[in-house]
Amino acid sequence: MDRFAVVNLFGIQGLNIAWYGVIIASGLLLGIVLGTLRARRRGWSSDLLLDFILLAVPLAIIGARAYYVAFEWEYFSANPGQIIAINHGGLAIYGAVIGGFLAAFIFSKAAKFPFLKLIDLVIPSLILGQAIGRWGNFVNQEAFGALVTNPNLQFFPLAVYIESLGEWHQATFFYESFCNMILLVVTLLLGRKGVKDGTLLATYFIGYGAARAVIEGLRTDSLYLFANIRVSQVLSAVLVLVGILMLVLIKKGKFTTKPYEGKYCVIPPEELEAK
Repeated sequence: MDRFAVVNLFGIQGLNIAWYGVIIASGLLLGIVLGTLRARRRGWSSDLLLDFILLAVPLAIIGARAYYVAFEWEYFSANPGQIIAINHGGLAIYGAVIGGFLAAFIFSKAAKFPFLKLIDLVIPSLILGQAIGRWGNFVNQEAFGALVTNPNLQFFPLAVYIESLGEWHQATFFYESFCNMILLVVTLLLGRKGVKDGTLLATYFIGYGAARAVIEGLRTDSLYLFANIRVSQVLSAVLVLVGILMLVLIKKGKFTTKPYEGKYCVIPPEELEAK
């Protein structure tokens, strides 16, 4: 399919809207809807998520680009004008996540909102956005895996046909999207059980880290730290370890947060518990 949803918008030559952008925007909007619904169930105003998004989106984009540029510095150091050319591609999800976490830290301090409560609120939205966003790779025909030569295995979603190469490759973007949907269900179910603050974050670290570590090993476009060491696999392994450590500390009561009663609180905690 054409990578552009709209070509020459308003008749302006070169003003195009890419499907990748439409898909990313859709994931963002659905994530906001999900987060808003979850905030209301907790007695918080929907303004909480909207105010956070205003900070999180710019920092996530900056983080995604900075992460990519950092590990492709040999190219960008020779072509500095391309550093901000995100319309040519080059956004890394781990960089976006780092930017989002930085936004959460800044926002929680400024709004005096418990950091772990905020993170656990937006984790399912983040996972949903990642699951949807991966389909942008399908349109752009990128983030695929190794060559699939067996004709019996050349079908979607196991494999995807790459037109520029005239070959079938592992549909690793779909593998990750599918794993994210499973992780989304798990975090939503845990959230309904009223688990301790930080549990959804730890679950995300473990679930996404483990899935990404495996899937990254199948991809052919990874960013490398050195030799054959893939950056995302190293970071994924770290996330799994951090997630496990967090669950242990949460169980021991090392991570505790007080009930929130600030400006974003619509229903007081005691009234919410009574319901």
